[in-house]
Amino acid sequence: MKRRTLPAAAALAATAALLLTACGGGDDKSSNNDKIAGAGTGSPTAASPSASASSAANRPKIELPSDVTDKYENWKTGDATEDAVLADTAQRIDATNDAILRGDTSAPGLSFYYRDKALTDAVAWVQAYVKANLSFTGTTRYYAPKVTLSGKSTASVVYCSDESKGFNKNRKTNKVDRTPSKESPYVLYNTRLEKNKQGVWQTSNLVSKRGDKTCAG
Repeated sequence: MKRRTLPAAAALAATAALLLTACGGGDDKSSNNDKIAGAGTGSPTAASPSASASSAANRPKIELPSDVTDKYENWKTGDATEDAVLADTAQRIDATNDAILRGDTSAPGLSFYYRDKALTDAVAWVQAYVKANLSFTGTTRYYAPKVTLSGKSTASVVYCSDESKGFNKNRKTNKVDRTPSKESPYVLYNTRLEKNKQGVWQTSNLVSKRGDKTCAG
């Protein structure tokens, strides 16, 4: 999610592990005055989709603060399996934001909804925010999801985000920086998910591309 653009040094450090990032633009080289991100098309849905109807026990409880909203538009297909994949994708997004907001690389949601390389990348991304002394506020929209199933336990999800309504916030002073960003607020995500033994669709790989025309159309 590029919405929360990091200072150049922190962004470059995160990029080494993330390529693009779990929640934003680790490849960004802009200052911490840049916007986070979040606007677009479609009919907004204020709440996150509910967790997939699996038998997985002990799902971590994730509640974002009142000044942060993740909106998921057209996040259901009508197919039970595809909707379970999308629900866990949304929970993974919320879990990443929760970890950044808390400044906690060991937040339980990360290891619950991520695995393998994607988990390593997500931890690095959260750590980059901690080192930069940044948090964020505002709204991000997630839309145009496309689910492709491969067998019973593997899937891919491609989706867009618009981060134009999100802003950096200094973690110590809580000062919000609304300086206009020169970077595109639109990000295209391509993710791979694998279903674990508890029935949770975990993200195992994630790449993103900021400014992709697919999302800005």
